[in-house]
Amino acid sequence: MAKMGRPTDGVRENKYVLKLSDKELEMLEFCCEKTGLSKADILRTGVRIQFESYTK
Repeated sequence: MAKMGRPTDGVRENKYVLKLSDKELEMLEFCCEKTGLSKADILRTGVRIQFESYTK
């Protein structure tokens, strides 16, 4: 029988706490509404975009 539970590939074990101003939170929530992505996904996308801009 197959193992059940959460997938073990690509596990995200690291956490980071972030303080945002009211305006920054408003911008983040706007992006979530427009894209249908979660706040975490929007932030991960931003990190990826920044990283790619420095490594090209």
